[in-house]
Amino acid sequence: MATVTIGNSEFDRDTAVTRRAPGVYDAHLSAGWTIIQAVNGGYLLALMGRALGDALPHPDPFSVTAHYLTASVPGPAVIRTEVVRTGRTMSTGTATLVQFAEDGTEVERLRVLAAYGDLGALPDDVRTTAKPPAIPPYEHCLGADSAPDGRPAISGSTAITDRLALRLDPTTAGWAVGAPSGKGEMRAWFGLADGRDPDPLSLLLTVDALPPTAFEIGLSGWVPTVELTAHIRHRPAPGPLRVAITTRNLAGGFLEEDAEVWDSEDRLVAQSRQLARTVLHG
Repeated sequence: MATVTIGNSEFDRDTAVTRRAPGVYDAHLSAGWTIIQAVNGGYLLALMGRALGDALPHPDPFSVTAHYLTASVPGPAVIRTEVVRTGRTMSTGTATLVQFAEDGTEVERLRVLAAYGDLGALPDDVRTTAKPPAIPPYEHCLGADSAPDGRPAISGSTAITDRLALRLDPTTAGWAVGAPSGKGEMRAWFGLADGRDPDPLSLLLTVDALPPTAFEIGLSGWVPTVELTAHIRHRPAPGPLRVAITTRNLAGGFLEEDAEVWDSEDRLVAQSRQLARTVLHG
């Protein structure tokens, strides 16, 4: 089966930006990456990463922090970037994404602070106690149409589902059949549906593309991101990724999600933490 390559995939087309002026980019937020009616936060992070990668002299995101101010909707958007500092090995920039209300009022959607460098120039030395998540083989995990009782394991009501090749660990997918475990855990094999291999930019999507851990806690509904910080640690090898997300504390209507992303060569390629709000019922 033929697959697309990095640069000509749906993800690349939908995260494309056009430079209008120095530091100013036009973009179109695709309806294909929505959850309920809002545009997915990981997709937005990748879109902002694309603009910052053009504005900054270094090629790869190292650390990207986004504050989500209002819910983004499909349609035109403008990204404004600013180069804060450039050095020999790293550069820092900021970016804002705005859309426009029906009356023409400008509405800021999110604001990003990012550090960029060159992943290919990093030393090979790795000293870690982290281990890849224990996930059953790909064929034993649950896809969008493979829940045990015949119901979709991953809700098809959100457009982003069709863009992803997502296979959930059955032990973290009880919520899909009405039997959540009560643990704040979500694990899955992850890829893009058209077969595009991962790269540092797509990892910004990956850290925020799984169903919320709140589902496995026993809640349902929308879990909008308030703040998300992603660290890209290594350029990923081709092939499916493994993602593990945990939540230890839900209190006051907010929860944290800590994510790890591992590539096909058992390398930890991305990490993230986000604070999310629970607009839910349980």
